[in-house]
Amino acid sequence: MSKIYADHIFTSESVSEGHPDKVCDQISDAVLDACLRQDPESRVACETLCTTDLIVISGEITTKAKINWEELARGVVRDIGYNDKNIGFSADDCKVFVCVHTQSPDISQGVSVGEGLHKEQGAGDQGMMFGYASNETKELMPATIVYAHKIVQELARLRKTQPKKYAFLRPDSKSQVSMRYVDGKPVSVEAVVVSHQHTPDMKREDLEKLVKEVVKKVIPAKYLKGKVQYHINPTGRFVVGGPNGDTGLTGRKIIVDTYGGVGSHGGGAFSGKDPSKVDRSAAYMGRYIAKNIVASGLADKCEIQLAYAIGVAQPLSINVDTYGTGIFDDDAILEKVVRKVFDMTPVGIIRTLGLKKPDTWSYRDTASYGHFGRDGFPWERVDKIEALLNEAEKYCGDECECECCHGEHAAAEKKAEKKAAPKAEKKAEKKAEKKASGKKAAKK
Repeated sequence: MSKIYADHIFTSESVSEGHPDKVCDQISDAVLDACLRQDPESRVACETLCTTDLIVISGEITTKAKINWEELARGVVRDIGYNDKNIGFSADDCKVFVCVHTQSPDISQGVSVGEGLHKEQGAGDQGMMFGYASNETKELMPATIVYAHKIVQELARLRKTQPKKYAFLRPDSKSQVSMRYVDGKPVSVEAVVVSHQHTPDMKREDLEKLVKEVVKKVIPAKYLKGKVQYHINPTGRFVVGGPNGDTGLTGRKIIVDTYGGVGSHGGGAFSGKDPSKVDRSAAYMGRYIAKNIVASGLADKCEIQLAYAIGVAQPLSINVDTYGTGIFDDDAILEKVVRKVFDMTPVGIIRTLGLKKPDTWSYRDTASYGHFGRDGFPWERVDKIEALLNEAEKYCGDECECECCHGEHAAAEKKAEKKAAPKAEKKAEKKAEKKASGKKAAKK
């Protein structure tokens, strides 16, 4: 929607770390982190369910790691802030059931080198994955999802760092931001929706004041000059929340996790999946490619589609779409550039992004406030700009003034024109330059 140039309003939503689906995502990714920490070759497909006083961990996990599943799950819930047994879900009082078995050998042979029909490590499943980037924010993300994330993230930070001052806040919350777009760029915030779980004795005006303060902090003032509609706890009450209010499941917030409805989505969730699953790893690679294309100036907006077959290493198709914002008239040229610069096989993706051995980051870190648009993750690096520009230059014409040529063709043309100019014209130019700099021409 926001990829079009017609004036319109676009909306994205986010949810906090205390949302029941996000509780499940974080537990599933904490399981993945624990497995990879002890055994980088672990195969993990972990699904979590949480409801009133109950957590169920299930899935297919093949690993040499020794994990205390119950302790791990309780630790995640405790960190989020569900520590009060009186609200229907708490770290120390909920039951934890574990129903885990190993990965199917039929799937395993397709993603193990030398075991399947194809000898290379193949994709863990079939499907299509998308990556997206836009230069409308410094994060190279759609503005609506960036600010929706920042609102609930800041509210959670205040709840956890100043528990006495904000004792009326409970962990579950949601946000929604609507922005007006003109000529493909965001120009104003039209509406903000925040629903935040709270204690029974909270004064409504306290939450309204806090939300408006947070909005002013995290959204640039240039977008808040007009009249913004605020809908804060629009039902009037949000005391019952978290897994006690709604049952949570892993993988149900795929639009919150990605681009907030901007761009396409292949349908596969991320959390709880090890990097042999291209649902996750190829989506990360798609973001990495799209972000570097936009960062290099080759396009203002870019969407990448990758498609795979289970057990097959090479992607079946690669599609690049800049929605008319690319430097080339035909986006098929950028597809050729992408194929030269990036290795999009499962092994290549894992190696390029270091997905089996997270060092300064964790998969659990990705599980709340978006997998994209935040520093610290390897797919957010912009370290392929030079390689992209060098490859793209091979397709430039003689009159090209694009980023990849650094204006070299245009500079050469100007130099030739200047050399061919008549001597009288050169003298006139020099005289004008001297006059402009305040110097008088010498009289003979």
